[in-house]
Amino acid sequence: MADEELAALRQQRLAELQAKHGDTSADASQQEAKQREAEIRNTILAQVLDQAARARLSNLALVKPDKAKAVENYLIQMARFGQLPGKVSEQGLIEILEKVSQQTEKKTTVKFNRRKVLDSDEEDDY
Repeated sequence: MADEELAALRQQRLAELQAKHGDTSADASQQEAKQREAEIRNTILAQVLDQAARARLSNLALVKPDKAKAVENYLIQMARFGQLPGKVSEQGLIEILEKVSQQTEKKTTVKFNRRKVLDSDEEDDY
């Protein structure tokens, strides 16, 4: 029985190691795909933006990565559909940033929920 249990444990361990090894190759392919996508994005943005606008966008990415990603997606979409006549200057990027800011602007509302405590002793005092 001990030999059978040992063999079962060995096979289970072998299956775990193979599954783990298979996952690392899948992770590597996913990482490689993300890297290719990032290279394509950078290539498109380099073609669309001039140096000053590119610097401003990279500074924005350091401070607000989600907003920079939204602007990059907007620029790439405009470039793919041919809506950009030439390279976008820094002033053009500022206008695009303002548009994206208005679209993603969050409205903050505060609602007070006051709860009434009913206690028969307190009602008699008033």
